[in-house]
Amino acid sequence: MQNGINVILAPERLGTFFGLPITNTLVTSWMVMILLTIMAIFIGRKVKMVPSRFQVLLEELFGFVYDYIAETLESRDMARRFFPYLITIFLFVFTSNLIEFTPGIGSVGFFGAGGAFTPLFRSVNTDLNVTLMLAILSFLVIEITGVVTIGALKYAGKFVNFHSVIGFIVGLIELFSEIARIISFSFRLFGNVFAGEVLILVVIYFLPLVAPVPIMVFELFVGFVQAAIFALLTLFFIKIAIMEPH
Repeated sequence: MQNGINVILAPERLGTFFGLPITNTLVTSWMVMILLTIMAIFIGRKVKMVPSRFQVLLEELFGFVYDYIAETLESRDMARRFFPYLITIFLFVFTSNLIEFTPGIGSVGFFGAGGAFTPLFRSVNTDLNVTLMLAILSFLVIEITGVVTIGALKYAGKFVNFHSVIGFIVGLIELFSEIARIISFSFRLFGNVFAGEVLILVVIYFLPLVAPVPIMVFELFVGFVQAAIFALLTLFFIKIAIMEPH
């Protein structure tokens, strides 16, 4: 039996599948995807020509987001292309953060050799592998969009400029900042969610009957903000990628 606060940085391995490790964060991410799929099917079947109040609310909400994307990208056609991706990223990150507070996450598991407890589920975004993969995915979407929209040569001209010394230096800075987005995307989400989980553990340990609920409510808000920031930054970087070099 361990006393005190036990913080584990890496996700726990539950087993392997054809040599590939199966971690508790991977299992939780499958659960999130299944949940979102069920919700999409359920809501899709409830759509009617004469909408209910809930359907009107969803249509207004999604309409507002769609119009904002179209205004940012200055094209409704571009908004139609990227709206599904941006909404999917937001819903996955937010649902992953939300499910962190579901009973059983972190407390349901089994005892292994030596009496060490291994939780079956763990908050998805406390795994750097997950946030890094999301960052790489958004990075590829941004770069491919820039190349396809304005052309490979023009897009490369943002980073390789031999017209002047200052232009060349600015191009190198732009190139490094472009690559650094992978780090900033992944570590921002991972750091905030993991820090929130550790904060809750500390509060539960020292003030188990007083502070956990307001802290959890605050972390729910932080989870929403982090999901929105991830989606919005992806949108803004897409906007920058499709702009002509100057």
